[in-house]
Amino acid sequence: MGPELLKILCCPETHQPVRLAEPGLIAELNRQIAAGTLRNRAGQPVAERIDGGLVRADGKFLYPIRNGIPVMLVAEAIPLPQAADHASAGTGSA
Repeated sequence: MGPELLKILCCPETHQPVRLAEPGLIAELNRQIAAGTLRNRAGQPVAERIDGGLVRADGKFLYPIRNGIPVMLVAEAIPLPQAADHASAGTGSA
């Protein structure tokens, strides 16, 4: 996803900015999807693997990316535990 598109996308509920999720978070969510334990904000099971995600600035929700398209629907957002926010934030150090 290009940086220009990322700049204009925001959470449809709170209008907070979003950032790309780290690969480790996506891998963990895909493990939960495969196990059948991951639910979206509407309480429905997430059955389809995600290619990536956009994490809301407060770290509470991830909007899935499927086939290169961000799914920016409040009901489709995936709730994240507090620990996931720290894992997805990135350190910015090299």
